[in-house]
Amino acid sequence: MSVLVFLEHHGDELQKGALGVLTKAASLGDADVAAVIVGENAKALASEAGRFGAAKVFVAEDEALQQALPQPRVDVLAKLVTDNGYETVMLANSVLAADVAAGLAARLDAGLNWDLVDLTSDLVGKRPALQDSVLVDVGWKSTPRVALFRAGSFDASATAGGEPEIVDVSVELAEHSAKANITAQELEEVVGASIEDADVIVAGGRGLGAPENFSLAEELARALGGAVGATRAVVDAGWYPYSAQIGQTGKVVSPKLYIALGISGAIQHKVGMQSSNVIVSINKDANAPIFEFSDLGVVGDVHEIVPKLTELIKQRKG
Repeated sequence: MSVLVFLEHHGDELQKGALGVLTKAASLGDADVAAVIVGENAKALASEAGRFGAAKVFVAEDEALQQALPQPRVDVLAKLVTDNGYETVMLANSVLAADVAAGLAARLDAGLNWDLVDLTSDLVGKRPALQDSVLVDVGWKSTPRVALFRAGSFDASATAGGEPEIVDVSVELAEHSAKANITAQELEEVVGASIEDADVIVAGGRGLGAPENFSLAEELARALGGAVGATRAVVDAGWYPYSAQIGQTGKVVSPKLYIALGISGAIQHKVGMQSSNVIVSINKDANAPIFEFSDLGVVGDVHEIVPKLTELIKQRKG
């Protein structure tokens, strides 16, 4: 069984979710696992991919690949799959990776299963259904298979792998792949790590009362070295950026610790965070649905509890 894993990176850092998928691929029995890194600094990151299980790493650093556009990456992956006969392509979900997966499946006339949370050694995918209340088995009728995994499905764990074989890729882009161009980018200030990669997330809901009260969540996240998330109601009201939205129509996260501040726990939000290892909820409504699936529930006013909790954490860390 041969597997190719797409490793997305930003700057000089491979994405945690992609490394988790690579770790999973390396655990699939006798799988022949390779990775591909596309864009600036690709070669510099190849050795790190080896530590997470890639026996071979393809690198493509052509100038035409510097912008984070999907179609040029589809060209690179499609050629690698065709030339080397890879049977399975695995990607960690992101805005870019989802576009790449869809484009690759269309280009190769391949089957695509998305929102997967696991894959067995006999290549049966596991996908949540019915608002994450059950897991269903999914498969592919032919090869190549394209598998897109939900963010946070796997932990990124370094293996005993040594230095991988590094292969430079000759880039050949289709004419239409060079039509798009990114004319400007704006970097949004983020408190701590991104919510997709953070081990700790402090999320705020309407119970915070006002947009300026999100400073409570930001201070607590900063003290814990985590990231800040928000509910759909909050971002729809303009209290916090959409990039922080967690839930069925936002991002799905799986941190080690999830702290919910003033969040009632509607099913749409539950879908996005219920796979967190530990869930702590603070809400003045003792009947809030979120307490039903929290590991620890605190009934009280977030405006009184959170500042004291933040100060206590700072003292302990100090």
